[in-house]
Amino acid sequence: MEKIRQLRKIFKRERLDGYVVPKNDEFFGEYVPDHNDRLNYIADFSGSYGFALILKKKNYLFVDGRYTLQANNQSGKYFNIVTVPDKMPHDILKEKKISIGFDPNLFTKKTLSLFFGKSKCKYVPIKKNLIDEIWKRKIKKSKIKFYKLPNSSVSESYQSKIDKVANFLKRKKTDFLFITASENNAWLLNIRGRDTKYTPIPYSYILIDKNKNIKFFCDLQKVSYSFKKHFKKIEFLDVGVCGKIISNIAEKKFIVDKDSCSYYFLDIINKRNKILNFNDPIYFFKAIKGKQEIENIKKAHIYDGVALTKYLFWLKKNFHKKTITEISASEKLLKFRKKSKKFKFSSFPTISGTGPNGAIIHYKATRETNRKLKKGDIYLVDSGGQYEFGTTDVTRTISLQNSNRRIKDIFTRVLKGHIAVANYKIKKNTSGSIIDYEARKHLKKIGLNYAHGTGHGVGYFLNVHEGPHAISKANKIFFQEGMVVSNEPGYYEKNNFGIRIENLIYVKANRKKLSFENLTMAPIEKDLINYKSLNKHEKKWLNNYHKTVLKNLKNSMNKIETFELEKACSAI
Repeated sequence: MEKIRQLRKIFKRERLDGYVVPKNDEFFGEYVPDHNDRLNYIADFSGSYGFALILKKKNYLFVDGRYTLQANNQSGKYFNIVTVPDKMPHDILKEKKISIGFDPNLFTKKTLSLFFGKSKCKYVPIKKNLIDEIWKRKIKKSKIKFYKLPNSSVSESYQSKIDKVANFLKRKKTDFLFITASENNAWLLNIRGRDTKYTPIPYSYILIDKNKNIKFFCDLQKVSYSFKKHFKKIEFLDVGVCGKIISNIAEKKFIVDKDSCSYYFLDIINKRNKILNFNDPIYFFKAIKGKQEIENIKKAHIYDGVALTKYLFWLKKNFHKKTITEISASEKLLKFRKKSKKFKFSSFPTISGTGPNGAIIHYKATRETNRKLKKGDIYLVDSGGQYEFGTTDVTRTISLQNSNRRIKDIFTRVLKGHIAVANYKIKKNTSGSIIDYEARKHLKKIGLNYAHGTGHGVGYFLNVHEGPHAISKANKIFFQEGMVVSNEPGYYEKNNFGIRIENLIYVKANRKKLSFENLTMAPIEKDLINYKSLNKHEKKWLNNYHKTVLKNLKNSMNKIETFELEKACSAI
């Protein structure tokens, strides 16, 4: 592979034995603009998470369980595919004492330590990115300016949020918080941007002190005069001077976000200041949605549910009459969403997979893999939308006149896990790790499982994946009122089929008791359920859920769609 040969030539000049290429850019967001997707360039891997280790004679691509199949398909020819955390880079490097280069702007000390810390290699920060030396491309930066959210979209003013952060700094006896996660800056100032394709984030850094002085670092072309005027007390500076300004601060105490503060910035701060061992508090503030935000999120889910439900009716009616492929199906779903004026854009690349492609957890159909939807298969569609007042994420698995008993049994077990999560009685110290067990237990009874978490936090017109809470084996964050999380157990059989049922849910307080309430409004496929396997509580949950779906969606349906909706939501 010519690109790798070119990169290895640079190793000689830099006296390196290897180089690490991550997925992220310097803002550490989940979705990277195409011109910054260096991992895709060097490894032909399009997944949202992973990193490559290129040595003099071998190449490795590290991904998590969601992407193992995809990485083998896309990159297996030139790269050894390794699934983390089953195997880590330090396991492969073992006793090697070699020099490995990395771009200090694209790594945090935390990730370097986690993946490479136990090896005996020397890690060399190289300010100039080596991929950029060989990748000649036109950089198309978004020209869309940052904007403030309307008052009707927010639960709390930006001044109140700044007070909250300043009070936190005083309590922790610290001088500065350096906010490097763009979504946290968006939350703090009630602003949005369009610097990535699927998330309305404004690429930026913020330096805030305990006295509420704020420096906002960004591409100044994104900031209009009226925007600046709205934030009179904030100093707007070019992102290029951020390092220089921070390097002038001495003998102060800092809090930084260890998940998004680069090795480069951490190094500058560390030289003359003390970094305290606290997390950026905004992750926790942001995770708890206010009453206005929850009401708005519910509205977004009704608009989204109308689009998805109309699409599912169209699909079931037409898949055996017309040629419908995975790509044309996802394009049709986008058209249904675009019919709503409230829809902005997709919240992530739609996963539209039928038959064996459904087994690839984060599958993205390409011209080479694009399958026709055909009778006897099942079809998995995981998609979402960004609305000015909410972010959606929903998965439905649909029967294309499938009559396989085993598939029905597995689908029903996935549904039982989904219901177990939705019905879980939350206590004061309930974390996602406890709930995750409940989601899997019906599959585990027959020796099955799935290689992803059961649920992730979701932002408010922000990231579709947003912590710190989640429903997963390792997550110890306690659930609190106002948190939004996905509920998505599944099962994937390589080269055969994939099943997932996903709703977004939020934590509701009723007389001090906490419970989950559904946000997603779309029928669950009844043609794949083995009714005999559901107990009376599970049947009651499903019937109540469908009753709510019918109530929320029926006014937006035409006569034929109303008939279909009543049928899809009828009691079992």
